[in-house]
Amino acid sequence: MIRFENIEVTFGGFTAIPGLNLDVKQGEFFTLLGPSGCGKTTALRTLAGFIDPTAGDVYVDGKAVTRLPSDKRQVGMVFQNYALFPSMSVWENIAFGLRVRKEKGAESDRLVRDIARRVDLSEEQLGKNVAELSGGQQQRVAVARALVLQPKILLLDEPLSNLDAKLRHQLRQQLKDLQSEFGITTVYVTHDQDEALAMSDRVAVFNKGVVEQVGTPQSIYDQSATEFVCNFIGDSSRLSPAFVAELNRQSPSAALDPAANSYLRVEKASLERPADGEAAAVEGTVVSRTYHGLHSRYVVDCLGSELRLLVREDGGAHPTTGGRATVYVQPAHVLQYDPGTGASLDVPQREAVRP
Repeated sequence: MIRFENIEVTFGGFTAIPGLNLDVKQGEFFTLLGPSGCGKTTALRTLAGFIDPTAGDVYVDGKAVTRLPSDKRQVGMVFQNYALFPSMSVWENIAFGLRVRKEKGAESDRLVRDIARRVDLSEEQLGKNVAELSGGQQQRVAVARALVLQPKILLLDEPLSNLDAKLRHQLRQQLKDLQSEFGITTVYVTHDQDEALAMSDRVAVFNKGVVEQVGTPQSIYDQSATEFVCNFIGDSSRLSPAFVAELNRQSPSAALDPAANSYLRVEKASLERPADGEAAAVEGTVVSRTYHGLHSRYVVDCLGSELRLLVREDGGAHPTTGGRATVYVQPAHVLQYDPGTGASLDVPQREAVRP
């Protein structure tokens, strides 16, 4: 559906994207994820036609659109601040693109009312000024304005970043539901890993203009292909060489490399021996405990590793700060990376960035 082929983008002497090759499938919810300044928005705006690449081509449905103006690419875009017109009504905002396209009045009205209904905007809200709407309602107006033109592709540039945490959590599910209902190919930009994991069919993780890994949310999380991806996605503990050596001592078949940079996801460590799977038991001292309602977060000092772990609050007795604790770890859950290159010792690199 969408293909970036050897895309390079430079601004003066700065190369924002050195050479992007990426494919997005028809009907997919595809997320470009990474920290600020990593190139993800530049890639999105290049697809939209707002930025001309220095080299390479962008293809949609097998046709090169690199030199087409943005209004000829059949893409709809929702910006971070929604870019709504405050002096216009909701109806006028949604109909803006149709008027630019010189759509007939009766047909414009039909299209606006149909799309408003499908994104859950009422007849009453259509007559209101956008300033009278909540943040979530304004987001739906921005999505409706993009979809009313019936684009092949919907582009979303951090559309939830200006909302509070509770509303952001609620609206990301609504966005995903809308995308599923319309079946439209969607490219979503965010720096929020939780959004990316919860909403996406696949994710591309950017770092300094380079895609470090492409895959499903689960593969990105459980089989992080580089040390950067491992540290950017989720929460992990860095394991000391002594800790890794102890895992090998207790589980000789593990064959972990103590010299590698080693990490363990917080939910993979436990204060209870797992019912299945080989687990090493390592003694340590509880450094801290913080209560989060459904669970508590512990930090346990084990052989020079400050091991972070989550413990479900089920009314049972748990160790206190300064006390001793036994932490159970399955060696198979340890993620290891080459200290020089940052490449995974477990994930083949030829697979790491394959779409």
